[in-house]
Amino acid sequence: MKINKSWYIKPKDKNFPTSVSAGGTVVRKEKERLFIALIRDKKFGDFMLPKGRVEVTENLENAATRKIAEETGLKNLKLICKLGVRERLTYEKDSWRTVHYFLFVTNQKSSTQNLQEGEDDYIVEWFDLDKLPSFFWPEQKELVEENREKIKKLVSNFYHSS
Repeated sequence: MKINKSWYIKPKDKNFPTSVSAGGTVVRKEKERLFIALIRDKKFGDFMLPKGRVEVTENLENAATRKIAEETGLKNLKLICKLGVRERLTYEKDSWRTVHYFLFVTNQKSSTQNLQEGEDDYIVEWFDLDKLPSFFWPEQKELVEENREKIKKLVSNFYHSS
């Protein structure tokens, strides 16, 4: 199934359920190239940024870090900045979701452990930031593409200062 414009039309019903999620773009540097971690659910062919619901007891940044670790196994994450916010219906179209995306860097190439139960259908792959694959959610690819130069600059500055 391909995601179309209907997922981006907010229902007018004031009682329509809403939810907040957080996730992010995880980047690692290898030689002079930047790679981004993407996940693919075995049920779908396209890739996604890791993200998920914010728990009542956590802030957006902690939720993003937790969801990335749960969905990718990547735990050695350094938060750089917030990249943006996107909104759409959930996959089931039963809730309007606001997703906050952050930029992280890591030196990990692979997971440190098995993925959390329920997330174990995910496959993590690294892609050159300049050669992105197709994404399941179009707004996620737009977010990365719109921020590509910012990501390059911030990640380069991070590695030069550390």
